[in-house]
Amino acid sequence: MNTSVPNCGLDVALAVMGGKWKPLILYHLQHNAQRFGELRRLIPRISEKVLIQQLRELVDTGVLVRHDYREVPPKVDYAVTPFGRTLVEALMPLCNWGTAHRAEFEAVRTRQSGMDD
Repeated sequence: MNTSVPNCGLDVALAVMGGKWKPLILYHLQHNAQRFGELRRLIPRISEKVLIQQLRELVDTGVLVRHDYREVPPKVDYAVTPFGRTLVEALMPLCNWGTAHRAEFEAVRTRQSGMDD
């Protein structure tokens, strides 16, 4: 059994961020708390089941906090914790990279889909 500590913290970051949708969830929560339904509208391609699972995992790792207002009808929202905010800050350069290279990526994807025909 290898007990050596890795030099790179990517194993920790990926353990927390594993999952296709978690970065987008954090992006939409970075400025203010959101209710489940609003997150569902902001990320239309995510299924309800997966959103529930990803939110639960982010709460379990301390990245998000779930606030249940104990009202009828039920009101629950999610917010980024101070620990989670450090992760959002780490993700922002990746977000900026994607924005800067969106056109190039779309061009490559268009070329590739043309080759599939």
